[in-house]
Order: sequence, then structure tokens, then C-alpha cells
Amino acid sequence: MEGLLAPLFASGRIVDGILLLVAGEALVLAWLVRRRGGPPLPSLLANLASGAALMLALRAALVCAGWIAVAAWMLAGLVAHLADLGLRFRTATAQRRSPAPAGTTPRTAAFTRGTRI
Repeated sequence: MEGLLAPLFASGRIVDGILLLVAGEALVLAWLVRRRGGPPLPSLLANLASGAALMLALRAALVCAGWIAVAAWMLAGLVAHLADLGLRFRTATAQRRSPAPAGTTPRTAAFTRGTRI
């Protein structure tokens, strides 16, 4: 097993395989969000971009690309992470500012209070 994996790590190809899986994950998530709804797609993509940038930093370090390349990929990961946080906070703030729906829903106090016997 070591003879199989050692060259993949030495050449950085292991990261390429992981990045292909992340790209597949992005496609599946985009399809699911369009079909069923869910978290905002830009936030999901920013999150995946952050992880991908960190993996590219790892790849640069594995192939001895130099500290500038590693630092540049890490900076790209930070920018993507900050974009993800900004999008999440913007969504959370917009949800808090929207008026509560009128009427009784399963999330109102009437349905969420515990009953004691």
C-alpha cells in the first residue's frame, strides 16, 4: 500500500483527486439546492472554495513550490472563508429583520412549550 500512495503524495496528485471530489460535491450541492432548496448556494460555494484553496496550499507544500505559493493559496482560502462568513451573516441578519408570520405555526410558542403532567 505504501508503494501505491507514496508517489501520489510526493507528486501532489492525491490533492488533485480530492479536488475532483470537491468539484463533484459542488455540482451535487448545486443540483440539490436548485431542486429542493436549502442553504444559499453562494455561501456553500464560498465554503467549498475555502477548503479547495487550503488543499491547493497543501499541494504547493507537497511539491516544494515555495512559501510564496503556499502563502498565496492560504490567503485565497482566507478570502473565501471571509466571503462565506459575510454571506452567512447577511442571510442571518435578513432573517431576523423579516416580520414574523401571522397565525399559528408549529414553531410558535403554543406548539413548542413542554407539557407537564
